[in-house]
Amino acid sequence: MDEDALSRDDVIGKVCLTRDTLASHPKGFSGWAHLMEVDPDEEVQGEIHLRLEVVSGTRGCRLRCSVLEARDLAPKDRNGASDPFVRVRYKGRTHETSIVKKSCYPRWNETFEFELEEGAAEALCVEAWDWDLVSRNDFLGKVVVNVQRLRAAQQEEGWFRLQPDQSKSRQRGEGNLGSLQLEVRLRDEMVLPSGCYQPLVQLLCREVKLGTQGPGQLIPLIEETTSTECRQDVASTLLRLFLGQGLAKDFLDLLFQLELGRTSEANTLFRSNSLASKSMESFLKVAGMRYLHGVLGPIIDRVFEEKKYVELDPSKVEVKDVGCSGLHRPQTEAEVLEQSAQTLRAHLGALLSALSRSVRSCPAVVRATFRQLFRRVRERFPSAQDENVPFIAVTSFLCLRFISPAIMAPKLFHLRERHADARTSRTLLLLAKAVQNVGNMDTPASRAKEAWMEPLQPTVRQGVAQLKDFIAKLVDIQEKEELDLQRSLSLQAPPVKEGPLFIHRTKGKGPLMSSFKKLHFSLTTEALSFAKTPSSKKSTLIKLSSIRAVEKVEEKSFGSSHVLQVLYTDDSGRLQTAYLQGKCVNELNQWLSALRKVSIHNTGLLGSYHPGIFRGDKWSCCHQRDKTDLGCDKTRPRVTLQEWNDPLDHDLEAQLIYRHLLGVEAELWEKHRQLLAGPGAGPMPTGPGEAPQDPLAQLLQVLQDLKEAHRSSPAGSPSSEPSHLLELQT
Repeated sequence: MDEDALSRDDVIGKVCLTRDTLASHPKGFSGWAHLMEVDPDEEVQGEIHLRLEVVSGTRGCRLRCSVLEARDLAPKDRNGASDPFVRVRYKGRTHETSIVKKSCYPRWNETFEFELEEGAAEALCVEAWDWDLVSRNDFLGKVVVNVQRLRAAQQEEGWFRLQPDQSKSRQRGEGNLGSLQLEVRLRDEMVLPSGCYQPLVQLLCREVKLGTQGPGQLIPLIEETTSTECRQDVASTLLRLFLGQGLAKDFLDLLFQLELGRTSEANTLFRSNSLASKSMESFLKVAGMRYLHGVLGPIIDRVFEEKKYVELDPSKVEVKDVGCSGLHRPQTEAEVLEQSAQTLRAHLGALLSALSRSVRSCPAVVRATFRQLFRRVRERFPSAQDENVPFIAVTSFLCLRFISPAIMAPKLFHLRERHADARTSRTLLLLAKAVQNVGNMDTPASRAKEAWMEPLQPTVRQGVAQLKDFIAKLVDIQEKEELDLQRSLSLQAPPVKEGPLFIHRTKGKGPLMSSFKKLHFSLTTEALSFAKTPSSKKSTLIKLSSIRAVEKVEEKSFGSSHVLQVLYTDDSGRLQTAYLQGKCVNELNQWLSALRKVSIHNTGLLGSYHPGIFRGDKWSCCHQRDKTDLGCDKTRPRVTLQEWNDPLDHDLEAQLIYRHLLGVEAELWEKHRQLLAGPGAGPMPTGPGEAPQDPLAQLLQVLQDLKEAHRSSPAGSPSSEPSHLLELQT
């Protein structure tokens, strides 16, 4: 799309990847795809409800077509809706329904009949159109019915998906509209009931709990059999699984031991993309994101607002970009470099000061994990010459893999809504480099790499002292203090998602007597609450157990495409609706996903809802006049995002671990055979009644049981719905 501030955004082109295309790339589609021209006649969506009958009469058979209703039609008008009507064609004769104004969920309930000749092979065509007073009507989609098959069945009724009009052959040139580079992967996972995964989860948890006595057997084996290309996925999944079991710190400690056990040189510690490094990255993103926003958010906002030209590399300085300095003359290169250094020193100093003040606000589980890392590294490298190694181990994650990436790409860490422009990106990159130099404890190697960073050295040296003092305080958390913190946190429902939203307030009966008020919302595993500011006292809006559906709202209802509705029951059991508006479509989807995930197991979830609002005396979507009538569109409770900042889905995480282990099952069996060949090894149990003794044998038995459970579980049953994970990177 081409964004327009005043008029409608323009379409540049599209890329279409079918499910079959994705299925033919098991490891995912990756590459450049040509943009194609967008033909309005092919951009259709929605379904139409038809009743088709072959009726016998005195004058022969007749074909009767009842056009009942449609749903989720494409919005073709500027008001976010359409004015749909249906055209039914058969053997040269045409009938049309009435026009339903401003609706994507129209109802017609109109019936048409055609003479049906014996042996006639022509198809019945039902087309949906958007009526326009001035310009030509817009095509909404069509359904082609095989009359011969209908004659055999005599009657057919149901929802038919609208199809595009591909009758016209069009020659499209590829490449003249540009290309998009995409990485797309589709995975279908059949998630079984929770009880099926308990043996696997308990086995892995037992290994982690015994980690203080040594690395164990299973986690090292999983690391050994995990290829580089899927290490990030496995690390994230394992981390989320153990986070849900309250064992994230113990799991990471076990990985620290494994990494330290095979590291001989201190300067290579945690520098590779090992399972420990990837797991720690995921851990910080899940457990430390609010903390990151508190420390880094104000600095990033200042960089974006100032939009200053900053450059330290003399070979890249462009004086013309700066303009006049207020002295009625262009700045010299030296002046640009000095002013840039001052700006970066100010930003770096502000960041280090904010970090130094943030010890108490750092989550207890993050502090405890860093303490464990610090202690393990100091035990492994105890000599005086390696006194900085424990500090560098902490900063290798905190600075190099968390803070610096967030500075370079603030949008990916939800610090900003949009990516930075070229000038701001350069400032952020230079600031990230400075943070990396501080994180590396200002080593000679880091200084020699880019000598032009020398103007920042005084601030970097001062920052190293500040950072070491901060880390010393951060890891100085005693066992009792940690337990007290964890106990106090467990008494409070942990926040799943927080942030500003606009809530709809009705001021009167008229359609314009309403507004949206900005509040700070907090979603926990117990309730959705709000407050005037993040620090003020929260009031409960909706108890989580009372949520019955969470869905989008039609754009035309409030003039915005970023509104969601939460349908819930109040204390008296009556169904109520809360309308919440996000700042952008990404924020809307994140809240939709979070609310759906934490309420997915609620009883009494609705199967249908109204995508519009009840205004005046009817629903804006389907024009029904009964406010309590069933919704005109189906709910989508299982359509959720799969991101690192989403709420945990324990069953899905367990299924993904099972799927990974299934892929390396041959290697696990080979490892087991090697163990059996060793001295003192016992036999592998052959029947389900025999309990295997060693962890690997138990794991192989669990995999066999899960395979059997998948084979015996019917696809599509309520207890085993498929979870479709579509991952897209542009």
